[in-house]
Order: sequence, then C-alpha cells, then structure tokens
Amino acid sequence: MLLNKLLSSEVPVISGSDDMEYIKSLFFASELKQLPVVESGRYLGLLELEELQEHEDDPVEMNPHLYEHFRPAISILAHPFEAIRVLHQHELSVLPVLFEDGEYAGCVTKDTLLKYLIDSISTEVSGGIIVLEMDTRDYSLAQIARICENEQVMILGVHAVTNPGTAKLEVTIKTNSLDLAGVVQALERFEYTVMDTFGDRKIENDIMDRYKLLMNYLNM
Repeated sequence: MLLNKLLSSEVPVISGSDDMEYIKSLFFASELKQLPVVESGRYLGLLELEELQEHEDDPVEMNPHLYEHFRPAISILAHPFEAIRVLHQHELSVLPVLFEDGEYAGCVTKDTLLKYLIDSISTEVSGGIIVLEMDTRDYSLAQIARICENEQVMILGVHAVTNPGTAKLEVTIKTNSLDLAGVVQALERFEYTVMDTFGDRKIENDIMDRYKLLMNYLNM
C-alpha cells in the first residue's frame, strides 16, 4: 500500500501569513503536536506546538524561523513502514507527504499508521499468533513459511521489530490455525526461539497490549 491511501483529511494546513491566535486555535481543535506550513502548494516546514508556546509573546504574525529549520517529510511513493520509521525518528504526531516534484500532498498521522500496522497482521481474522525471537541475520521468512506450510498452517501476516534491550528481532506471525502445537514444535526443531503463542480467545487483548507497548517504545 502506498501512502496516498493513508492521507488524513483532518490535518489542517497553516499559511505563513496566518496570525498566531488562529494558529493556536488550529492546534487546539486538532489536538495535534505538529502542523504543516504550506504556501502555494509548497511545503515550507513543520510547526511544533512546543515551539509556538515558547514564542507566545512574539508579534501577532508568525515568524518563519519557527518552522523553516524543521522540514521532515516523506515521498508519496514510500511504504508506510518507512513513514513509521520517520515518525519515530522525529517523535511526530503527523508526517507531511510530498509528491515527486516536491508539492505538498497531505499528511499521515500516528493513529492512521497504527491502524495500518494492526490491519497488516490480520488481527480480525480468526487464528493463532506465534512470536519468535532471533538474531537479525537468522531471519528468513521463506524458511518460516515453509515450516508452517509443512504443518498445514498458513501465514496471514507478519510483523517484525527489533527489541532495543536485546537487539534481537521479534517476529510476530498471524496464522489461520488455532492448533499451534505442531508448528511450534517444528519451529523449535529448526532452532527458532518461540517467545509466546496466543489462541483465538486472547488475540484481541494480547495484540493490542503488544501494540501499546510498541507505541510506548516508539515514544509517539
């Protein structure tokens, strides 16, 4: 999926000529921590609420120095996972998206990308979940898929994240089966470390807990 499918219509755009009180009202109404500054279709920078609050005693009109030094953005052709990386890197609530010619296309939000992550591992489809831990160099989705298929288990979705504490890769696999004993034994025979398994009754709560932990780690 490309980012043009995830653009939010709820992120207001600031003009460089807007007065400070109007800009404050946009932040208040949107409940966002950053808003894009756009002039004639060109993205000029990302204004942070914290920066605005530090200059409340400035003149009525906004000074370009509040935003022109901070211009995080991503191409509309990029994958959503790359957008998540940039959001994490800059601790953003919104990320401007640009067309190939540099024109402003819109913004993706933290909440929209979180929903994409959840949907990408098929949490609403009945089935069990297996969580593996491994060194990054040992990750082979093709081999994991073969092991599962040999046990008559189909992989519906995969999500991988590096644990900052251990530097290990944690791979969450959503399957179409509630009977995971056979595939777990097979994975262990191939020396994969199975950290956890989840049956259908626990899936919704467990996966949401894991994503809350993930988002806390990302500091978003």
